[in-house]
Amino acid sequence: MAAGGPPPQAGRADVDEDRGTLRTAFAGLTTRGRSFLAAGLAAAACAYVLGQSDLLRVGLLLAVLPLICTVVLYRTRYRVAGSRRLSPARVPAGSESRVHLRMDNVSRLPTGLLMLQDRVPYVLGPRPRFVLDRVEAGGRREVSYRVRSDLRGRYPLGPLQLRLSDPFGMCELTRSFSTYDTLTVIPRVTPLPPVRLSGEAAGYGDGRQRALALAGEDDVIPRGYRYGDDLRRVHWRSTARYGELMVRREEQPQRARCTVLLDTRRVAHEGAGPDSAFEWAVSGAASAVVHMLERGYGVRLLTDSGMSVPGEGSDGFAGAGQESADAAGLMMDTLAVVDHSDGTDLSRAYDVLRGGNEGLLVAFLGDLDEAQAAVVARMRQRSAAAVAFVLDSGAWTHGAPAELFDERQRQLREAGWTVIAVPPGADLALLWREADRHRAATASATSTASAADPASPAGTATGGRS
Repeated sequence: MAAGGPPPQAGRADVDEDRGTLRTAFAGLTTRGRSFLAAGLAAAACAYVLGQSDLLRVGLLLAVLPLICTVVLYRTRYRVAGSRRLSPARVPAGSESRVHLRMDNVSRLPTGLLMLQDRVPYVLGPRPRFVLDRVEAGGRREVSYRVRSDLRGRYPLGPLQLRLSDPFGMCELTRSFSTYDTLTVIPRVTPLPPVRLSGEAAGYGDGRQRALALAGEDDVIPRGYRYGDDLRRVHWRSTARYGELMVRREEQPQRARCTVLLDTRRVAHEGAGPDSAFEWAVSGAASAVVHMLERGYGVRLLTDSGMSVPGEGSDGFAGAGQESADAAGLMMDTLAVVDHSDGTDLSRAYDVLRGGNEGLLVAFLGDLDEAQAAVVARMRQRSAAAVAFVLDSGAWTHGAPAELFDERQRQLREAGWTVIAVPPGADLALLWREADRHRAATASATSTASAADPASPAGTATGGRS
């Protein structure tokens, strides 16, 4: 689904199709039509009892008029096509999207009065209704309405219903289109400041690394010449050695990686609604995903259940260009519908993290017990840098603060995490800067301690330089 919305989906309501019996058409009599029919039958009965022929003619006229309108409307051959377009089809929670409806009369006859009604979920607002005047043969009518939701999710729009009425208002027939669209309400995204959470030394500051293919004339790793290669890259010494044209390899850029971990365990989050701790964590994960992609990182979304988005690929991370845009849309769609999991531990997420340098790990965590804090602490060994935003659900629900909340933070900090406690209603942008300050302060303290300890490798090297 593109950010600008999907192509219009069209449906056709063909009134000339015999959908149902004539009895179904008579069931569409309006209150006016039923009143005329009842008055006509009553007048005919009174005329028969009283022997009044004039009253009988009036009664027959009143009774026959709604019947004639029903038959005429039932046999009228209208062919009406409709389409719907969302602009946009993916919106953040609390934002509006406009729905454009278009009706085309594809028959050779003009239509009568039409009433359009689009079916929308209650959370998006009331059902929109439009009254369209006579549509000429080959004519078109366009209307639009707005929808808005404070709750993320995927909401179906449609099918579109078309109600036909005769000129006297005696009968109404309803036809439904078969197509519908889906509005995706993604979490709110907070713009984040450009900080360097993983530091310059790790090489992740700008989201790029470079793998050197050569360090000098003697360390060249040549490859065979390919059509289109620049002749200035020809390595003549290797060409003479192998007897074929060889070219030098160049530096290959590598994208820095970032894993955004979202803790969705039901036992870790209390409360519900747009202002709950869990919704803040989902919004924070979405903001981190968008921010890191904009910084040039290869990003993946990971949950406690072990689900990884964009999923299995060359390395499981979002690529560049169009691949990055598609992966961003996939991750946002996943966050739009993510819900609490029934799991109780984070071991599956730990298993997904591969050994070695996984780059930056940004985690949004709920309540942690001693065992789960130990699992999270071990995750630090599988990443170059790790930042944890820990939410105390007790504070968010205005309950008693957890007694071990500070102890769990200390346990993660000792394992090398940069830990940020998230109070109720906190601004993620401010916490993002605070995480950078904590990281810088920790790195400075570690460097000072290493230089002051002559037994450490860093202290020995410093003494040697002195």
